[in-house]
Amino acid sequence: MPSMAETPDTADTAGAAAPADKKQSRTAAKLARQIGAFAKQHGGAEGQLAHIGQAGTRIVLVGTDGGWGDLVAPTYAVAQLAAEKAGLTLHEEFDGEFAARVKTGPYEWTRMAGIQLGGPANPAA
Repeated sequence: MPSMAETPDTADTAGAAAPADKKQSRTAAKLARQIGAFAKQHGGAEGQLAHIGQAGTRIVLVGTDGGWGDLVAPTYAVAQLAAEKAGLTLHEEFDGEFAARVKTGPYEWTRMAGIQLGGPANPAA
């Protein structure tokens, strides 16, 4: 009787994992390049990973100059790998000290609260 390691089912599973790993690695590398470009444009960057359900994981980026942005990775593991490849310092949570680094302007204030509070509507794109 063949051992568990020699069964055809195990061989198929191992073969199927390799293309998925390669795809995740390519996705992480692409995200890492985007993180690097953001960091270069903003004098450096730090980040935080946030689960967003089935959509994946959001990589929130805050630049040294206060600029901010985000990217979405398909999984938490891919987001972690991308951050690692980019050399991004990660915060466990988006706490007050980290959030205080974000600089917002009139657009963000209108977008985040203005519409809900009866403020001016966002201009048409």
